[in-house]
Order: sequence, then C-alpha cells, then structure tokens
Amino acid sequence: MRYRDALAPLSSLRSLLAWGLRARLAEGYRAADLRADAMAGLVVGVVALPLSMALAIASGVPPQHGLYTAIIAGVTCALLGGTRFQITGPTAAFVVLLVPVVTRFGLGGLLLAGLMSGLIQVGMGLARMGRLMTFIPHPVTTGFTAGIAVVIATIQLVDLLGLEVGGSPESFVDRVRLMWEARGSLQVGELLVGAFTLAVLIGFPRLTRRVPAPLVALTAAAALVAILGQVVDGFEVATIGSRFAGGIPQEPPMPIVPWQVPGAGGAPMALDFETVQALLPSAFAIAMLGSIESLLAAVVGDTMSGTSHNPNAELIALGVGNILCPFFGGIPATGALARTATNIKAGARSPLSAVVHALFVLACTVALAPLVAYLPMAAMAALLLMVAKNMSEARHFAHLVRVAPKSDTVVLLTCFGLTVLFDMVIAVSFGVVLAALLFMRRMAEITDTRLEEPASLRGLDLPPGIRVYEIAGPLFFGAAQKAVGVVERVDGQSGTVILDMAKVPAMDATGLVALETMMARLRRARHKVVLAGVNPQPAEVLARAGIRREPGTLAFAPDVDTALSMAIVHAARA
Repeated sequence: MRYRDALAPLSSLRSLLAWGLRARLAEGYRAADLRADAMAGLVVGVVALPLSMALAIASGVPPQHGLYTAIIAGVTCALLGGTRFQITGPTAAFVVLLVPVVTRFGLGGLLLAGLMSGLIQVGMGLARMGRLMTFIPHPVTTGFTAGIAVVIATIQLVDLLGLEVGGSPESFVDRVRLMWEARGSLQVGELLVGAFTLAVLIGFPRLTRRVPAPLVALTAAAALVAILGQVVDGFEVATIGSRFAGGIPQEPPMPIVPWQVPGAGGAPMALDFETVQALLPSAFAIAMLGSIESLLAAVVGDTMSGTSHNPNAELIALGVGNILCPFFGGIPATGALARTATNIKAGARSPLSAVVHALFVLACTVALAPLVAYLPMAAMAALLLMVAKNMSEARHFAHLVRVAPKSDTVVLLTCFGLTVLFDMVIAVSFGVVLAALLFMRRMAEITDTRLEEPASLRGLDLPPGIRVYEIAGPLFFGAAQKAVGVVERVDGQSGTVILDMAKVPAMDATGLVALETMMARLRRARHKVVLAGVNPQPAEVLARAGIRREPGTLAFAPDVDTALSMAIVHAARA
C-alpha cells in the first residue's frame, strides 16, 4: 500500500503529460489535418519571429535568447501540454519582471530564475492547482496587465527616440526622470524610423491581413534605413547588429549550463544557497505570472475553438519547458494569447501546429541570422509599443472603471498604480489580498442568523425554552463570528437551542471554532443543542473534529421538524 502511495505522483504525471496531443490524436488525425497544422504553424512562426527578438531585447538580453525560447518552449509545451492550440514563448507580460532580474543578476541570474520558476510550476501542476488560477479576480488581472503595458511602453521610448540614458533604473519614476533629463539627446533619425514603423503596423492590416504586419513593417523599416543611409549624408541609426556585436549567432540553440553563464557585469555566477535565496522571489513571481497568463490564454483558446484544456497538464508542461529553456539559453516562457489566437484563426488542428511554428523559428534563426543584424532598434521599439497598446485594453479598462462596483474599481486602480510605480509582485499580492478582504466583507453581509418563533411558524404548542435559529450563508472566517454571535446571547433559562443549518453550504476551520465556542457556552448554561439539516461539507468538518451526538447535550436532526419533536421529548423528560 505504501509503495503504491509513493508512486501515486508518478502515475498522476503520466496521465497528465501530452494530454492535449493524446486527446486530439484519439479523435483521428489525417493528412489534411497535418497540412492545416503546417500552414497554421508557418503563419504563427512569421508572427513569432520578430516578436521573440523584440521581447528578448526589451527584457535586457540579446535577441537570440528570445528565439531560443520560442524554439525550446514551443516544442516542449506543445508536445507535453494540456491544450490543443496554445503557442508558448516569450511574452510582453514578463518584461517588467525580467528587466530587474537582468539588471541585478545578469543573464546567468535570469536563466537560473527561469529554471527555478519551472520547478515551481511543475509542483503546482502535480498539486492540482491549475483550477485555482481561475479564482484570481478579474480587476486584479486587468489592473496589472494595463500597468505592465504602461511600463513596457515607457521602456521602449528610449530606443524609439534614440535617447542617451545613463543606467537602467528599476523604478518607473527614476526611469521617467532620466528620460526627461536626456530629452536633449533625441535623435530625429530614430524617431523617423520608429514613426514609419508604427504607421505601417497600423495601416497595413487595413489593406490585408493575409501577411503579418510586423514582418512587413520591420522589413520596410530596414529597407528605409538602408536607402536613407545611401542618400543622406551622416544618416545612421542603431540596429541589432550595432547594439549586439554583429547580430545573432547563425546556429541553433546549443546546450549550456545556466549557472555557468556570467552574471551582472560579466562576473561569474555562484550556485549557492545565497544566490537561490536572492532569486527565489523573482522565480516565484515568474512562475505565478506565467501560470496565470498561460491558463488565461488557454481559456480564451477554448472559447475560440470550442475545445477544452487540462490546466494541470498545461502547468506541468509549462514548468518542463521553463526547466529546459535555460539549458539552451532560453528565457522564461508562457502561453502567448495573441499568437494562440493567430494559430486558431489560421486553421490549426492540433498541437503539432505549435511544433511547426517552433521549427520555422529554428530554420529562420539558422538561415536568416545575417539579415537580422539590419533591423533598426527603433523599429523593434515601435513593434513593442503596438504590443503594449493591444495588451493594455484601454477601452475595457475605462469601461470597468465606469461600470464596476466601487470595491472592484478600487482593486483595479490599486493594482494598476502599484504595477506602474513599484512592481507586479507587490501589485498582484496586494490586489489579491484586497479583493479577498472585500469578498469576505460581502460574504459577511449576506451571512445572517435570525431567531424563529417555532409556535408561530408551525402552529405547535411548545414548552417554553425552545429556540430555533436559522443560519443562512457560508460559515467561514469572514462571517462565522457574526453568525454565531446572535445565538450566544440566549437567555440563561435552560432549554433547547435548535440551529437550522440547512442554508449553510460550507464551513471552514474558523467557522468550526466559532461553532464549538458557541456550543460550549450553551452547554455551560445548561442548554441542549440540536443541529438540524447539516449539509455534507459542514457534516464532514464536524465529523473530523470529533463533534458527535452527546445524549442530553448535543443531537443531530435531518430537519427542523424532527429537531422540534426531539426538543419536545427532551422538555417532557426534564
């Protein structure tokens, strides 16, 4: 028995791995499906190629690390995950978390933090915590998402305007201050290229959506820079090649040891307890944000495709992907909502489309690496500005502020402000706690206890000393004391107190303690207590606590009518 219990997690893991792929193949997979997956994967690959590089640059690392992430995580999460159409890779939401890590610990620290976050996500999946991610309130996710968009947009202004900013401060306020102080270094050429790229990104989709706008915009920007460099004397703008020592390596991702990659300032990393302890908060934040974003993208994908996903399988696959990525130079990854939607719209049939997307990125990394060096940094910044704009959902944000209850609006604005001014970890933590407190207040408002007069309710001639109290609502830590406090004010005359608990759907430990305290006081006042209509969940809590029938002191009844009959018999014997 113990041997089987020890193997239970492994059995659970086998049942979850490749859940999405196995579910799709079980329905039948034909050559037409493979062709559809191949075409969808190519379309998404074209979209993912520039975004992966741009997001890596925004995170403070060379562009090839974004490509490596799309390749490794794209294949791993597709084959092992719990969704059918999810595209996994670097995302904009991670930027605000990764920039501080790179600033403090360098690339080596970022890779190690990503590895640690993967271990956390695998543990969450094995613990069946996938469903819990859906309980994070919508104002919290909307608030920190909009805040992240503002931070991303602010970071891109440096490259878009060609500002010469000294240092890379973590604080939003310091970042804005430095940009303002550097306003005199604005480069007209960078601004021209950025504005041209934005115009193409906005205008080209109005002509056709068959070709991804980012591919056209970045290609056109590189061509514009080449032409202006020939016809305008002294025209020069920063490119990937000039910023990152010639561009990206013309080779596939190669195995490395993450903790042997240099840290901040080129200093060697030290894999010790102090380093792990210092990286743990960031790793936990990456794991939480990645899990939330990936599962939200999976839900949206289900809505678009009419399918369903397994959240625990997706968490495990995401964790495995984030464990493997650092060993090939990849940064943390998660499910990408926009790329997943593109995959579905392009006609994907199975997770194999995500594999094709990753293979396409791999082929381009090897074949097109020399051309990547010509992409202007201002154009990449313009692309991320569009990503931030779409991510912010400004209209939805404003709509929520207008129509949401005041408590939800407070949560929304608080998460937004804290994300911008401090960081997302503080924002989400504070937002979830604030939302939970407001939820508890609402539950306390709807949980009530009232005294019923048995004689008037049932037309019975009852002996004196019988009281019936109805508790309505969940008996948990937000409302327990209020619910039982009314009963504790029973007069000192001995008799029977009937607690009608038919409308108590659930009870937690705080409710149990409050109920036990109340029954102890009634017992000392020589009152018999009858619990009537106890529902299954509260009954299980009471049974585990050892609260059972005690003749003359405590009794259970299936309903109030039975409890009244028991009280009458008890009064006759007294």
